[in-house]
Amino acid sequence: MARDLRGFIKQLEQRGQLRRISSLVDPDLEIAEISNRMLQAGGPALLFENVKGAKFPVAINLMGTVERICWAMNMEQPQELETLGEKLAMLQQPKPPKKISQAIDFGKVLFDVVKAKPGKSFLPPCQQIVIEGDEIDLNTLPLIRPYPGDAGKIITLGLVITRDCETGTPNVGVYRLQLQSNNTMTVHWLSVRGGARHLRKAAEKGKKLEIAIALGVDPLIIMAAATPIPVDLSEWLFAGLYGGSGVQLTKCKTLDLEVPADAEFILEGTITPGEVLPDGPFGDHMGYYGGLEDSPLVRFHCITHRKDPLYLTTFSGRPPKEEAMMAIALNRIYTPILRQQVSEITDFFLPMEALSYKAAIISIDKAYPGQARRAALAFWSALPQFTYTKFVIVVDKDINIRDPRQVVWAISSKVDPSRDVFILPETPFDTLDFASEKVGLGGRMGIDATTKMYPETNHEWGEPLESDPDVAAMVDRRWVEYGLGDIILTEVNANLFGYDIIQ
Repeated sequence: MARDLRGFIKQLEQRGQLRRISSLVDPDLEIAEISNRMLQAGGPALLFENVKGAKFPVAINLMGTVERICWAMNMEQPQELETLGEKLAMLQQPKPPKKISQAIDFGKVLFDVVKAKPGKSFLPPCQQIVIEGDEIDLNTLPLIRPYPGDAGKIITLGLVITRDCETGTPNVGVYRLQLQSNNTMTVHWLSVRGGARHLRKAAEKGKKLEIAIALGVDPLIIMAAATPIPVDLSEWLFAGLYGGSGVQLTKCKTLDLEVPADAEFILEGTITPGEVLPDGPFGDHMGYYGGLEDSPLVRFHCITHRKDPLYLTTFSGRPPKEEAMMAIALNRIYTPILRQQVSEITDFFLPMEALSYKAAIISIDKAYPGQARRAALAFWSALPQFTYTKFVIVVDKDINIRDPRQVVWAISSKVDPSRDVFILPETPFDTLDFASEKVGLGGRMGIDATTKMYPETNHEWGEPLESDPDVAAMVDRRWVEYGLGDIILTEVNANLFGYDIIQ
């Protein structure tokens, strides 16, 4: 398995999922424009080898399909991610085993945790070249500017590493940073994020906050850092669980922080509490430009990197984008955890087109009236990341929640808006959502698209139309005999039914 960026790029190239671009390209707008077109088409990863004004090649779109994210996590199919979710669910809320087989399974998970413990690297590749003091110039990095209205150049796929000054617990997050000068950047994080909490604690102690940015890491570590699951485990341990073995860490040259030893670049700096600069506007995941906001200023005093390093980047925006592909993979990992939290839920789906969290479709094994409403309310409180989900659509377990045609049919045939739609007004909400009338407050809507039972309805529900099972089995047997063996019924072009979807 690839355990660094270079290994993953090699794997992609071997599988025909990487294109090397030798033509001169500009990191200002051009790289993002090329990558965006490739993302829309579900195309391969890109490695730009000749970047204007830079000595280093730029890798982008490495996680531009769910298939490639599965490869990064040493898997082949998205369904396999649920196995990983089952492990995390067992760790999150362990239950006393009732059978020997359950005890064995839990023991295996604990052994996986032991194997996932981070290791130490004493000759780290990320420190082969060391640049300090006045020699630091962040402009030598091929930072991109994705959109014409963006305020400047940005780092998007850097692991931002900080530490709690009281407990010593590290936090690893993925936050956007904006270039401000040769040796400074602003970091944009929400107040609820770990880095922001660490900065508040440092301010209370009258200390500077140490901060390291790891660029060009194993994509598996990025997935671990982006997993907001409330388990008392570090992101390094998550990455070890994801990969099957511990991440190799090394201590920074000038900070008391540990970073991935195989990263391409490490930026080392500090934040002085209260020192801020305007950050933004930038294009964000909602598909609009965000606002201007004062953000903490990071002063860098040391940069280390590998020999002949690669620079990994991405950008936000209206799906499909790499962040949306990551969310689809995380959706699979969350599923067993959600089932454990809300037992009636059989499956759930966060459509990419709904920004991967604004709308959720959940299926339940309905057993009593009002159960769909209960499931929707439980979903909103099951995990912190579902707090900002605006719409929850609940369907029966026989509906394929990943087929929008089936979901629309369920809504159209099973919903009476006066009975089955409920709204929760003025709940805590995403400040980036321009649809909300008040910043930080918004409504939520639940839609019960399940089959109704008494007393939800006072009349009998119609019997669903189904084929005769004996005739259906006979047609299956004779399909080739009919001369129709070349027609694959599972591969359906939705555009044949009135849709207008780019293939």
